[in-house]
Amino acid sequence: MVKDENSAHIKWYRTPLGRQTLAGLNTRSDAKGFLQTLGHLGLMSLTGGLALHAVGRWPWWTILSFLFLHGTLASFMINAVHELVHRSVFRTQLFNDLFVRVFAFLGWINFKHFSASHMRHHQFTLHPPDDLEVVLPIRLMAQQFFQTGFINVRGGYDVLRTAVRHARGKFEGEWEKKLFPLEQPEKGRPVVLWARTLIAGHVIILVISVYLGWWLLPVLTGLAPFYGSWLFFLCNNTQHIGLQDNVPDFRLCCRTFTVNPLVEFVYWHMNYHTEHHMYAAVPCYNLVALHRAIKHELPPTPHGLHATWREIAAILRIQKVLPDYQHIVPLPQTTSSAARVR
Repeated sequence: MVKDENSAHIKWYRTPLGRQTLAGLNTRSDAKGFLQTLGHLGLMSLTGGLALHAVGRWPWWTILSFLFLHGTLASFMINAVHELVHRSVFRTQLFNDLFVRVFAFLGWINFKHFSASHMRHHQFTLHPPDDLEVVLPIRLMAQQFFQTGFINVRGGYDVLRTAVRHARGKFEGEWEKKLFPLEQPEKGRPVVLWARTLIAGHVIILVISVYLGWWLLPVLTGLAPFYGSWLFFLCNNTQHIGLQDNVPDFRLCCRTFTVNPLVEFVYWHMNYHTEHHMYAAVPCYNLVALHRAIKHELPPTPHGLHATWREIAAILRIQKVLPDYQHIVPLPQTTSSAARVR
């Protein structure tokens, strides 16, 4: 681990890039930003609209099918918030600020809390206690996929309970108290205000729905993040699981894989997770180009979720026997990193 005395800096290894190359990769585009954001929202509108249209016209199983597709898309709203919090999706910052609120509201996400946590996660990736957003080892069992990937009752309850707690100005646990210390209440105030906005907004939607008899509206809005998240589970849990902590090389603590274009799109290109951490200012739609630019220094890249989870499953089987085991990915012999050895 390379960290200074005050735990304020880690000397991360990054594959060298030319100045012009990096400038091109960092270029933000309003057009591409609208394609990504409105594309995601458009797909959700399509599935939600089909579910609404099917009521009273088509068999009940078609309604459930469209709802399930809607939830599958809605579960990726946290990835939208993640990218918009980085403020790299749009060149015009007003659009980043607008759409992060749209996705955060629909997804029951406190983007103010997430922003504070995630910036530290990037700065101190998998270096506890400075990063407690992700802590290794991550224990996953097959039943978690079925418990959370279809109808996630516990997840919905936890999100609502946390929103109510934040709305009351209550911060708990080591990580929240580090991010929002009691002696600095101004840091937590935006979290409190957005939590109150979330609750008030969804209560208004619920009241209107009950009054007008639009029973499907809250199912398509407030409840959408909590059903159909099977694909999100398979994508998002790949990012760091089974890899190393306390290393100054993103190639050793982040995982990249390739996947079909539609899944990559709704996942907001976060399958290129090593690249995202290595050069966090690169917009998500440019990560594939960044991948090509640094591929010669990356570990082998699995293609598809099946191949990716086959590798992860092998690591998890070892960790059942050896709980402290962390997989050391093979780096190309040509790499110039000094971080080969942990």
